[in-house]
Amino acid sequence: MATVSVPTILRTHTDGEKSVEAKGSTVAEVIADLESRHAGISGRLLNDGKLHRFVNIYVDDEDIRFSGGLEAPVKENSTFTILPAVAGGATILHPTVAGG
Repeated sequence: MATVSVPTILRTHTDGEKSVEAKGSTVAEVIADLESRHAGISGRLLNDGKLHRFVNIYVDDEDIRFSGGLEAPVKENSTFTILPAVAGGATILHPTVAGG
């Protein structure tokens, strides 16, 4: 089975587990197996059968968007990493220098 690294935001679906195992020879099959074991997780990864644009999945450190998408192959001993995109940042305000 592939070892799936679960980000903090999705651990409510895996009873707090950081890592779980899942079966499948493609990314789609692994996600389906994850859903059968951890209800609701696929809804956080997929939208209308496609990968959410703010979710990145890596199989053995390869971004699936460049290796076949949901049909990308997954080996028995693959590492499967889910990374949600993180938005944010800060505006740094510089104090006005008072001149005299």
